[in-house]
Amino acid sequence: MTVADERSGQAGGHVAPGGQRRWRAGTVFGTLGIVFAALMVILVVLLAVDQQVVTAVAARLQGETVPWTLERQRLGRNLEALRLEGLRVLTARDAGGRDEALFVVRMLAAQPGVGDDPRAAELVAEVEGFLTRVAGGAGRSDMLEWEALSARLRLLADDLSVEGGQRVTVELERMTRVMRLSRYKLMVSVLLMAAFLGSSLFVLRWLLILPLQRIRRELSALDGRAAPPDMPLATLAEIRAVGDALVRFHATLRENEEVRRKLEHLATTDGLTGLCNRRHFMGLAADELARAARYQRPISVAIADLDHFKRINDSFGHAVGDQILQGFAALVGDTLRQTDRVCRYGGEEFAFVFPETAPDEAARLADRLRERLAAAPLLLADGRQVAVTFSIGLADASAGTLEEGLAQADRALYAAKARGRSCTVVAEPRRLQP
Repeated sequence: MTVADERSGQAGGHVAPGGQRRWRAGTVFGTLGIVFAALMVILVVLLAVDQQVVTAVAARLQGETVPWTLERQRLGRNLEALRLEGLRVLTARDAGGRDEALFVVRMLAAQPGVGDDPRAAELVAEVEGFLTRVAGGAGRSDMLEWEALSARLRLLADDLSVEGGQRVTVELERMTRVMRLSRYKLMVSVLLMAAFLGSSLFVLRWLLILPLQRIRRELSALDGRAAPPDMPLATLAEIRAVGDALVRFHATLRENEEVRRKLEHLATTDGLTGLCNRRHFMGLAADELARAARYQRPISVAIADLDHFKRINDSFGHAVGDQILQGFAALVGDTLRQTDRVCRYGGEEFAFVFPETAPDEAARLADRLRERLAAAPLLLADGRQVAVTFSIGLADASAGTLEEGLAQADRALYAAKARGRSCTVVAEPRRLQP
């Protein structure tokens, strides 16, 4: 044996007869320990990076994405209101009504949020110029031009709402992806620990195996909605780091769960009334209509409008108007059945879906709601009472699409207003084309 071979055998092992190297146990376990420690450090760093990414995404959701989405939705509502007021300019019967509607149009066009979006600013300026030009009287060509502008306003409002939802979805998908990768990294770390312990001496069982079994049990039951895992202090720094990372990861899961619930509430609920918003309602209503069509069951839709709501806002202020909307929403929740669906459709309009209900039965439900509303005037702080009524149009939705049913209900609502308001009108059944 040469001097080099002797030094090699002393450092890491020796060469057995036949040329096969035999490593010393201390060297093997030392090498495994170094590799294992390096892998654990990398995994802990990756978990810390993932935690920072999730925290940054959550902060961005709260500080940027959600306010931006709400601003998009607010701008979309302003565009829809501008479209309705523009229609009033063209259809008003007297000069006073046109001037009032044109004033509202100019107020909406001057909103600060309009200038933040170049598309909205350009389109609103075009609409304002057109309405100013035709305020004295509109011909047939002007009405055709207005229909094109109105369609562009509606389309842009829808695009703004979709853009907000897509941005929130992208952030949530990124957060979910990082959380999934973090979970995989924790599982990999557990497997690496188990492999190392399986090849180690039995004496290390008390230092590694039992703590890892505890970590594995906590991982299998890890839930952001449950209590944080109870991780005992481990003797080895690596095991302790994993336990701390698991506790931090659970805390991140809990924060993410809370953010998810808040975002889901914001995305599906009207902030003033607590009812579901229009977008969420349309999805629920479409599901109800599909179920009714599948099982050949009756279903009715309705659109209601609080009578003279603008007059109430002008007389008592928007704060009272908001109280009325909230009171009406609470009354709807107390009066209708649990299976009925209702949303704030826009402004003072509300949309309904009555599953398993023919129009005549739905009309009785609507009349009961109208009677309860008429019997419960709103008491103001100064002692005055504000009596509120509403008009409602009903339609049978079992033979067509949701949009067709709502359009029929909307026409019935206009018929109810024409009859003097505070009444229920059921749309005539659709006649099949020969």
